[in-house]
Amino acid sequence: MNDQIHSGDEHGALGDAEYAEFMELAALEGFDPEEVEGAIGEAGHGPLPVLAVVGRPNVGKSTLVNRIIGRREAVVEDKPGVTRDRVTYEAEWAGRRFKVVDTGGWEQDVLGIDASVAAQAEYAIEAADAVVFVVDSTVGATDTDEAVVKLLRRAGKPVVLCANKVDGQSGEADATALWSLGLGMPHPVSSLHGRGTGDMLDAVLEALPEAPAQTFGQAVGGPRRIALIGRPNVGKSSLLNRVANEDRVVVNEMAGTTRDPVDELIELGGITWKFIDTAGIRRRVHLQEGADYYASLRTAAAVEKAEVAVVLIDASESISVQDQRIITMAVEAGRALVIAYNKWDTLDEERRYYLEREIETELAQVAWAPRVNVSAQTGRHMEKLVPAIETALAGWETRIPTGRLNAFLGEIVASHPHPVRGGKQPRILFGTQAGTKPPRFVLFASGFLEAGYRRFIERRLREEFGFEGTPIHISVRVREKRGRNK
Repeated sequence: MNDQIHSGDEHGALGDAEYAEFMELAALEGFDPEEVEGAIGEAGHGPLPVLAVVGRPNVGKSTLVNRIIGRREAVVEDKPGVTRDRVTYEAEWAGRRFKVVDTGGWEQDVLGIDASVAAQAEYAIEAADAVVFVVDSTVGATDTDEAVVKLLRRAGKPVVLCANKVDGQSGEADATALWSLGLGMPHPVSSLHGRGTGDMLDAVLEALPEAPAQTFGQAVGGPRRIALIGRPNVGKSSLLNRVANEDRVVVNEMAGTTRDPVDELIELGGITWKFIDTAGIRRRVHLQEGADYYASLRTAAAVEKAEVAVVLIDASESISVQDQRIITMAVEAGRALVIAYNKWDTLDEERRYYLEREIETELAQVAWAPRVNVSAQTGRHMEKLVPAIETALAGWETRIPTGRLNAFLGEIVASHPHPVRGGKQPRILFGTQAGTKPPRFVLFASGFLEAGYRRFIERRLREEFGFEGTPIHISVRVREKRGRNK
């Protein structure tokens, strides 16, 4: 049954001949063929489809997200100021994997409840391939719910209606009343107790595409997509206006105002690029935490739609936790990465010295990302942006043939074997690159490989094959004892 999951993609990035050869190698080493196929399929997936969970406050969105992802990760306490690092999570149901965007984290009393719900829903819908709209069945449809329905209709994305807080037979009638929203069948669910969530997730799988419609980088997909991201006030709008050579984006927008997102087609270096606009979120003093939360939602939406993330950092200020968080978001989403240090022309020698030290300590984990020092104000070094983006995309799409990879792994195992632990020395037996965008490797080993050794492998892969500007995913499968006698 699970064979259908990876339709057309069951070998990951391996061609038929390479796949056959690889499976033979796996059998010789005593690996279960099904397990090997599963590992390649899992690592070979393209970008995962995205599900957004939207609805007004206190209808149980975060509880539902925790139920879908199978662990308590989303913050369930809905009070202003509970800002969170994460707004996207990976989930799996019936063998299919997808991403969940949770909008359950913030209510903006000052903005008015309707405006805040609309703003959240808008950002999330923007990123999504399908939407779960959560309504409290004990309350019924409110005016705010009706407003969200209008937004959903306009967006034209498939919607699964979740009638939450149906804890027993008596609540079923309340759920039925929600047919009136005109979004089709309401799925009665208790996200707290898990009742009905299975049926609802089956409906979600039907609504989600097998893979997102995004055809990255092929002629069909049109221009390559760039998300310009960074914390509020780093100069994203100014940079976008500078690369476009005109004022395309209003530079002082208020947080939380609902508006249609603008994707800008801009010609740079003789190539047309699509810049996904994340500019236009600014803090107002009394909306600080809220603006940060919206910024992270909006950033997640832009990153999901992009192939490469250009992270803008204000070089005149110390690198902040928020800067690091935004970079982590792009890396975890598996996008190509370029880091642009803005306001470079304003730095004196002392600040440059300290900035270099900060980059070494705070951003060591993304030392592989191309870096450009720019000034959105004066246009300084803007011509370096395109080569950096092209370098990152090339790294993101690089694939190493299995034969060459295994020769390289053999050399590593011989020259730098894994440390002996508990009298045993785990060995990498063989591996393959099952996917690109970003590069995803599966290594098959005789025992558990420690995190430090995995990092060493990643570092050596980069030294040998480049992979500049792209995260690398390495998963390890350990040979089960029973397989040895086969």
